[in-house]
Amino acid sequence: MRKVTFLSLAGAAALAIAQPLMAAEGPHVAPMQEFASGTVKGWIAEPVLIEAVKAQNAETAGYDAAKIEALDQQWRAETGSASSPMIETVLSNELSQWLDQVKQQQGGLVTEIFVMDAKGLNVGQSDVTSDYWQGDEAKFQETYPVGPDAIFVDEVEKDESTQMFQSQVSMTVVDPASGAAIGAITVGINVDAL
Repeated sequence: MRKVTFLSLAGAAALAIAQPLMAAEGPHVAPMQEFASGTVKGWIAEPVLIEAVKAQNAETAGYDAAKIEALDQQWRAETGSASSPMIETVLSNELSQWLDQVKQQQGGLVTEIFVMDAKGLNVGQSDVTSDYWQGDEAKFQETYPVGPDAIFVDEVEKDESTQMFQSQVSMTVVDPASGAAIGAITVGINVDAL
């Protein structure tokens, strides 16, 4: 019985990977893809980003689903708390500080930037995300597992706090030395500024 169950799950997983998630459509898609190819591609080649992702991949390689879930729950609990040591550790790391500088240099076009490792866990970010694990979301599933050239543009949404219309563009982070996918990056874009 276990063999059939495993094969059924493996088949379902293969089918899910083979069929891409629903990609966004609309006038924002092409400019965001161009921004990713022309600008974000340069960011993901920076040594500070590559080294941070590789270091975290070495640390998280053995993490199982239970460990990832526990870390994600801890992060979520800290987002509404006065004490947030896990979040503060990530926000104060070298990559996060660099991502914040990159965001500030974009003159309001970029609303957020965050980088994920091979498990979909946050490595660095310009702003606090609502969760630590992105591995169950299209921004990760349509990039890192797809391969080195993957770019995914999400739907446009209105941010209630800023009243801005924004979307996210995500792409695979590639090790320039090997050409292998090592993680992913997501960039929030103010579509009114495109």
